[in-house]
Amino acid sequence: DALRSFDLAPRHLSLLTYVLFDGPLTVNELARRLEVAPTTVSLMIGDLSRQGVLERRTDDNDRRRTLVAIADAHRKAVADWLGGADRGWRAALGPLTAEQRALVIATLRAYEEAVSAG
Repeated sequence: DALRSFDLAPRHLSLLTYVLFDGPLTVNELARRLEVAPTTVSLMIGDLSRQGVLERRTDDNDRRRTLVAIADAHRKAVADWLGGADRGWRAALGPLTAEQRALVIATLRAYEEAVSAG
């Protein structure tokens, strides 16, 4: 309920999952993982930043880099929204080979594209 007004879509789920479970990431790292253009990720981050869900932080180890993180005020709501996804995904994908994981991810992306298009 805390995130209902943000109109989050499936594409946000993937981005927020990476940031929640892997910690703050750069736009380029997120783009590589999501397999989309950095400009696409920048647009999503900009939208979520304006709503206060995400925030940009300077990397303490390299002051030239900007990291994207979930805003502290929304961390619990995002974690609740994702539920036990981390445990579920780790249990489901952990035993698979890299090729098997890639097939599962490609299938899920094809599904997401089909749902988003219609």
